[in-house]
Amino acid sequence: MPKIVDHDHQKKLIAEATWRVILREGMEGATVRKIAKEAGLSFGALRHYFSTQNELLVYAMNLVKERVIARISKIAASDLQPKEKVLKVILEIIPINEETMAEMEVWFTFIFYSRKKGDVFGTDTDGIFLAIDNIFTFLEKHQLLRKNLHIDIEKEKLYAIIDGLAIHAMLELSRVNYELVSSVISHHLNLICND
Repeated sequence: MPKIVDHDHQKKLIAEATWRVILREGMEGATVRKIAKEAGLSFGALRHYFSTQNELLVYAMNLVKERVIARISKIAASDLQPKEKVLKVILEIIPINEETMAEMEVWFTFIFYSRKKGDVFGTDTDGIFLAIDNIFTFLEKHQLLRKNLHIDIEKEKLYAIIDGLAIHAMLELSRVNYELVSSVISHHLNLICND
């Protein structure tokens, strides 16, 4: 009886192997042969799933985005109060555990590589600003924003805070931990939101 292979699962395993190679050796070291070896596959077997290196890298990058979006969608569908929902969504964007740390490091690596190579992956934005824009739309819909806020400036401030915390968490995880990140974001939300 032939072995049944779950192709979607196998592609995800290859993408995760791609992340490990990228984290260890950078984008320049993420060759198809190294990724195949990391995934425990032959070069030919990997080519069965991805015909080009760019196809594999785009899939691996999109899988990072899909995982973050799936976690955020779960929070959005929850029964949390609106402000608490926003806090939880932001905490999914900032790397505060091993999984999100790896995702963010891979994501940044993809973004910088893409910029250097002329945006070969179609990543004209990193997606975080779009999430922030959606957060402000959500807060406005629930009438939680303080009056007389300069919305465009506040979006940029939150964007800077999230990016800054993400970078600091990646560089100083022992100092910039979940509690600190949560406190900083909560404090900022209190500044822009009604009580």
